[in-house]
Amino acid sequence: MNVETELSPSAQCLPGLRIIPADWTVPLDLPAAFGRAPQRLEVDLGCGKGRFLLARAAAHPETSFLGLDRQTRRLAKVERKAQRAQLANIRLLYAEGAYAVAHLLPPGSVAAYYIFFPDPWPKRRHHRRRLFDAAFLDALDTTLMPSGCIHLATDHLDYFASIRHLLAGDARLVEREPFVTSAEEHTDFELIFLQQNKPIGRCSFAKK
Repeated sequence: MNVETELSPSAQCLPGLRIIPADWTVPLDLPAAFGRAPQRLEVDLGCGKGRFLLARAAAHPETSFLGLDRQTRRLAKVERKAQRAQLANIRLLYAEGAYAVAHLLPPGSVAAYYIFFPDPWPKRRHHRRRLFDAAFLDALDTTLMPSGCIHLATDHLDYFASIRHLLAGDARLVEREPFVTSAEEHTDFELIFLQQNKPIGRCSFAKK
């Protein structure tokens, strides 16, 4: 099914797909959240309008997907699209990415993180606001299962070089062939940059 297709108003929708933690200081109960013990959990960290998340979940119904974003309007739209497409393997969480990885995801629970076009905070005085730092890397390592992967894409090549250098210098990780989205999975940002022939930096690293 094309996840962008608008179904008729009479189409049956899934119940709410958003996770609202009862306690924001302890890891989520993922089996309860998904209604099943996730055999494989993949996390879209900053799912935006959900184009990648929806396409990926539709193509891999056996996998559980968690989409995080800090904009409630975006999450509401993604939720409606997922309900209309009957994608029961998606859950959504309104949360800041670094906090969610550090505090809300159970240790060893994540098979893959997709981190596409994170805010580069290009001004030097704002670099401290960037997502990737030593503490975030520690949180990724804790929550990844063995051989779990981090997939990154960004159009900001200076930021890409900085992130890749950080990941490559971590002895807990090994570089893999970069993950490349399919045409159906291109994010809205990615579509814009591809149309502009703007180069996109991509890399993937796996936990040893």
